[in-house]
Amino acid sequence: MRPVNPLRIGNFSGFYGDRFDALREMLTGGELDVLTGDYLAELTMLILARDRLKDPGAGYARTFLRQLEDVLGLVQERGVRIVTNAGGLNPAGLAGHIGELIDRLGVPLRVAHVEGDDLTAAHPGALAAHAYLGGFGIAACLRAGADIVVTGRVTDAALVTGPAAAHFGWGPGEFDRLAGAVVAGHVLECGTQATGGNYAFFQEGDVRRPGFPLAEIHADGSSVITKHPGTGGFVDVGTVTAQLLYETGGARYAGPDVTARLDRARLCQDGPDRVRIEGARGEAPPPTLKVGLNRLGGFRNEVVFVLTGLGIEAKADLVKDQLAAEMAKSPPADVRWELVRTDRPDAGTEETASALLRLVVRDPDQKVVGRALSGAAIELALASYPGFHVLAPPGRGDPYGIFEDTYVPQGEVPHTAVLPGGRPVRVPPPPETRPLAEAPAAGLPAPLEYGATRRAPLGLVAGARSGDKGGNANVGVWARTDEAWRWIAHELTVDRFRELIPESRELPVTRHPLPGLRALNFVVTGILGAGVASRHRFDPQAKALGEWLRSRHLDIPEALL
Repeated sequence: MRPVNPLRIGNFSGFYGDRFDALREMLTGGELDVLTGDYLAELTMLILARDRLKDPGAGYARTFLRQLEDVLGLVQERGVRIVTNAGGLNPAGLAGHIGELIDRLGVPLRVAHVEGDDLTAAHPGALAAHAYLGGFGIAACLRAGADIVVTGRVTDAALVTGPAAAHFGWGPGEFDRLAGAVVAGHVLECGTQATGGNYAFFQEGDVRRPGFPLAEIHADGSSVITKHPGTGGFVDVGTVTAQLLYETGGARYAGPDVTARLDRARLCQDGPDRVRIEGARGEAPPPTLKVGLNRLGGFRNEVVFVLTGLGIEAKADLVKDQLAAEMAKSPPADVRWELVRTDRPDAGTEETASALLRLVVRDPDQKVVGRALSGAAIELALASYPGFHVLAPPGRGDPYGIFEDTYVPQGEVPHTAVLPGGRPVRVPPPPETRPLAEAPAAGLPAPLEYGATRRAPLGLVAGARSGDKGGNANVGVWARTDEAWRWIAHELTVDRFRELIPESRELPVTRHPLPGLRALNFVVTGILGAGVASRHRFDPQAKALGEWLRSRHLDIPEALL
């Protein structure tokens, strides 16, 4: 008979570098069954790969080991199981160090790990190539009695679907239940982004130190998102909606175990700091697994010139002409100039009278972007525009990474659970798969009938959250009322989005309506170049793209303002 009581799963880390003492906070703040820690992102995998180049025994999140040492006795005392992807590129190595820590401190806990995601050997030229595994390897470890489970590259939601499958006895084909856990896992994965952090309407609560979120997951896959009593931040339909839209695309959210239908999920407030998620539906997962490839793209250098006072554009043209002559001697493969007009007329401070001219160069050869270029820039100090200075001296040129993704059949990836005691168990691929396809077009509400309009920022009637997936960015926009949704659903078209975000005008933009969330999700293909590690644009992960959109002005019905 399956358990009836909900499984309480918390989160203590949303990225490598998150709040160090969150693990202790979550262990001592209230009742929990499982704690998850997410450390991996595309950029993190590159960082860990470079660590591994220097030390073959490295490649995992070192901070987790220090966090765990501080609370190992509490973990055993509270009976909370820990599941984390802090293993990165070396889950066996981190699991081994945890075992040594357990022996040294004399705490009777059992460790297991999940491996098989590392496909680097099959991708020559890649620093790291890792498949995104699902949650059933984690489930196998927990069912075998593990207290701590370390993984490498699994999907972020797998940290929740694995414990839920183990607790409730779910099998691979229980797609609706698994989809519900995926939705809950996606809400938890970024930590305090679900409790008011990075939230469009942050002024509606005290978010100076948001508490970390937890999910009460039920046997049918439904859940309640909440947080420990007395912790900062807040949980409402808006904070959960924002996180559901983060780094997603269309109505079908594909994973290794299930494709979750985000357009079927329904949110409702279930009391103070409690949001219930119901109605999620699942379909068979795709027959392939995503593989993230990280490789070195070359070398990058940057100089930011400060232009002050009058004639900003003429000053910018002068320094561009001067450096163009130098760069022509050994032209970099990629040269980007950007003039950022932060200046204002008759400014009261020198800083507010200044604009920034940013030069970024890239090339496979470090010499081309290194000292020769930086020397040429500095040699202009007494021979260029009046008031010449730079924000910082340019350096030798730093290596930058490129992220790509590819796909392999699920059965070709040796997903393996290494149980407590060291016995490896192969995790089979899902028995049923389904090629991913666009969901049927969602029905939109009737257009809002309105009279007078006022020119005003979109953010007065809509929230937004944006993020990155490789070279693409998504911007999720949601309405706070039914009336605002009726307006946004018809007003915020792809053409209007391109008008408001000029960078997107020459790029593919796809709009995905999600009526159940009163939301639109825009995916802009290629806006981030080769991914965050290439630092292609000012905001390389598109974290603030949504806030820029909210600041743009439209003719908004006065009835909504």
